[in-house]
Amino acid sequence: MDTAQHEFAQALVAAYRTGIALDAQPWQDSVKGAPAAYAVQDAVASELGWWRPGDIAGYWKSGGASRMATLTHAGLPPACVRGDGADYSDLSLHKPGIEAEIALRLARAVTPEEAAQLGEQDVDALIDAMTVSVELVDSRLEQAAEAPALLRLADSQSHAGLVLGDWVPYVRQPWHQQVCEIYIDDEAPQEHMGTHSLEDPAWLLPTWLRHLTRHGGTVPAGTVVTTGTWNGVNVVQPGTRVAVTFPGIGSVSMRV
Repeated sequence: MDTAQHEFAQALVAAYRTGIALDAQPWQDSVKGAPAAYAVQDAVASELGWWRPGDIAGYWKSGGASRMATLTHAGLPPACVRGDGADYSDLSLHKPGIEAEIALRLARAVTPEEAAQLGEQDVDALIDAMTVSVELVDSRLEQAAEAPALLRLADSQSHAGLVLGDWVPYVRQPWHQQVCEIYIDDEAPQEHMGTHSLEDPAWLLPTWLRHLTRHGGTVPAGTVVTTGTWNGVNVVQPGTRVAVTFPGIGSVSMRV
């Protein structure tokens, strides 16, 4: 990690600790390429003690705008991963939003050698359970979604929290027909059908697992990944009540 990356990582750590967002402009040239962004992610996680040195994070976000896009990944701070009915009023949020998602859980450990050989046809055998999830997004950068993409990647892709519902056995779904219902306070419910950007949430597993094993570690059984939004991002305010239902899979609720 070079000096610019180290200084940006320290600035992000300060933003986490103080709740004061950074102006992205002075840092826009500090992260040159995805490997540098992931190095900053790792440095922030280490400084804040999100997991022990050498361990692989237990919770992740992964996704992309389409199958043609480069997928991105971020390990998630475990203190911000919560269960149904979670309340995030303890966080200092700037411009929060919510994303309705499906999370998947690994049935067994995956070695670097296995990850290197994985194909789309192999993913079902790796998953033992799925659940409805809501990702709370927020940025440590004042410009939020308008900040440079590499800075946002370094900032854990603007992750703030993850709510997980009850786990149910994984069964491949007709995802193009899957409905997602979103309830925000007393507004009329929103309905989306077949809107996952990758067409199948499990499609990203080979790329995600190769990312996790790139330094030679084995991914433990039980590792969880939330797999990308079905609704884009709904902007919300602190105190907002949110509920998400995927009929046939489950529901989850939270308060921002």
